[in-house]
Order: sequence, then C-alpha cells, then structure tokens
Amino acid sequence: MINKINSWVTEHEETIKSTYHHLHTNPEVSWKEVETTKYLCSKLEELDIPYETFEHHTGVVGYWGNKEAGPVVGIRADMDALWQLVDGKWQANHSCGHDGHMTTVLHVITCLKEIGYQPKGLIKIIFQPAEESGQGANAIIETGVIADLDYLLGLHVRPIQEMPFGVASPAIYHGATTLLKGEVKGVQAHGSRPNLGINVVDSLGAIIQAVNSIKMDPTISASVKITMVRAGGDNLNIIPDFAEFGIDVRAERNEVMAKLLEDISHAAITAGSFNFAEVKLEPQASMVAAEASPELEEIVKEAIVEALGENGFVTAPVTPGGEDFHFYKNTYPNLQATMVGLGTGLSPGLHHPNMSFNLDALLNGVKILSIALVKLLEYKA
Repeated sequence: MINKINSWVTEHEETIKSTYHHLHTNPEVSWKEVETTKYLCSKLEELDIPYETFEHHTGVVGYWGNKEAGPVVGIRADMDALWQLVDGKWQANHSCGHDGHMTTVLHVITCLKEIGYQPKGLIKIIFQPAEESGQGANAIIETGVIADLDYLLGLHVRPIQEMPFGVASPAIYHGATTLLKGEVKGVQAHGSRPNLGINVVDSLGAIIQAVNSIKMDPTISASVKITMVRAGGDNLNIIPDFAEFGIDVRAERNEVMAKLLEDISHAAITAGSFNFAEVKLEPQASMVAAEASPELEEIVKEAIVEALGENGFVTAPVTPGGEDFHFYKNTYPNLQATMVGLGTGLSPGLHHPNMSFNLDALLNGVKILSIALVKLLEYKA
C-alpha cells in the first residue's frame, strides 16, 4: 500500500500544488467560506463521495465507507482565512496554512480512492469553518455529525521555529487560550475638576498592574498579558468616562486556565473599581488545551516513519498557540484524536501576512495521513 501511495503522490504532485494555489488565491474569512465550501463539494462529487452541508453555517462533511465494517474515523481540515493588512491593503489572507490543510485532506481521500482502497469502516471527511473564530469546531459538534467518531485525525503546518521541513510529529500539544474583553465605566468631568469625575484611565492603570501581578506555578507554562487599551477622545481636558481593554491568556493545561481566569476576573474587577468605576469582563473566544491520545499517536508515528524514514519523526511540540480542533476530544472524552505537526520550513511565522512554506511538505502530509488512515482502519476493523 505504501508503494501505491508514494507513486500516486509523485504522479499527482502538480495537481496537489495546483489545488493549493487555487485555495490560497481565493481566501474567505470565518463563516463566509461560501465559495470554498462549493469548491470542496464539487471535488467530493467528482470522487463520487456523498456529503452534507449545513443550513446555518459553511462547511461540508463527506462520507466514505460503511460503519458496519469497522470504526468511524474522521479526518478534518479547517477552511477559513484571516482578515489582515497585506502590503498596505486589508484583505482575506491564508497566513495560517488552512489552504494547505484543505489541500492535504482532499488529496488524501483522492489518493486512496484512485488507488482502489476500500475502507474497513467509515471515513468522515470534515471541512470545518471558522477555526480562527474559535467557534468552528463547536458549530460542527452541534450538528451531531461527529458524535459517533471513534478516531479523529487532523494536521497543521508548523513554523520554522518549531520544526524544519521534512519532518513531522504525531501530535501537537497546543495550550488553552482565552481572549477577554473588558469595559470600564466612570463619570466625565472637566479636567480642572477631577474630583467631580471617575477617571477610567486610573482604573486601567490599576487593572494592568493587578493583572501583571498574577503568579502561577512556574513549572507549568502559562501567561497573561494586556493586549489592548482604549480610553478618552481627542479633547485632552476631559476626564474620560469609558475605556476598553483586552487580555490574552495562555496555559499549557486546562485546569491551569480555569484557575487563571478566576484570578484574572478577581484582580481586574477589584483593582479597576477601586475608584468606584464599574468594570465588566467577558470572554470573546476560547480554545482548550490538547489532551493526549497515546494509542492513535503511536499509529501516526508508524505512518510518519514509513513516509519519511526514521529521521522524519520528531516528538510532539508543546506550543502556546491555540487550536479549536481540541474541542472535539474535550466534548467527547472517549474520542481518540490527534493533530499531526507537519514540518514545512514555514517563515517568518504563522499569521505573518507574508508567510510562506515549502509546498513539497504537502506531499509529505498526503503520504502521512493516507498511511495513517489505512493503518488505523486495518488495525481496528
């Protein structure tokens, strides 16, 4: 089977890269992946794979095989681009590699179909919207389409700071992420009579100091930082009565995140209201930390070694970045799920507007996930 997969990938290298270029040059932001969904549906139709779309949001799930013959295995790719300033122009931009993820998953299924593979079980091909919003996985979960999954595979390109081109890891241990937005309400007054007002800038200073003073166990990776403050207007002689602030929270473990959020809320509200201002703090987006699935990771490790050789395998990185893929296992604890880390030579970094990577990595990704799917279904049928 490995020889057939390798031969197919070599023969279809230009087609794989052409798919990537199409998706890369037609980016769509979260919840607006309309044309992307249509494109993926057309490709599933060409493969004679039935699929379903959703009434209330973008995305598509294809179905190949028979669950009576073996386990139910999902293979997932995220679809959305970022909205960012690129060379002086605001636009949708695939700077997180989701175009590469879609390309890889689509051609994994195409490869296995065209070499005559028959799944010993059911494969669900999940093209998920809105990962960048932190809510896309939850939207798919709410449809119920993954409730019967036994295993779930994903893939994410990795930056050069984490791994070089030509290697891969059987998992990525993303941390938990929460983005908080706060509001402070005070009382306006003339700058000459500050005693008549409640200055929200004073509250912001106290909030920043309090949040920066939060301490956690130093042996467990975690961070809290103020990332946005806004207060006042153009007139410098008015005591401002409204301010906004943002907090980025990261933690290696979910229980650490829970404790951090409790401490942050207490610190921000207590410190910010010392001068009788009103402080409100609400989460805007959150992602849970990865939970290990050792059995599935071992199968993926075997696939990496078969595809890339012993030197192509690297251990799973622990990264402070967030990924909504991990909501699937968080919702269904018995689900075995892992996300392959794909070394691509990606630079300068993820989310950089001019990010680029070695497209030959897509060929590696197709090989790894194809072999992993076959192994998984063979072992568990």
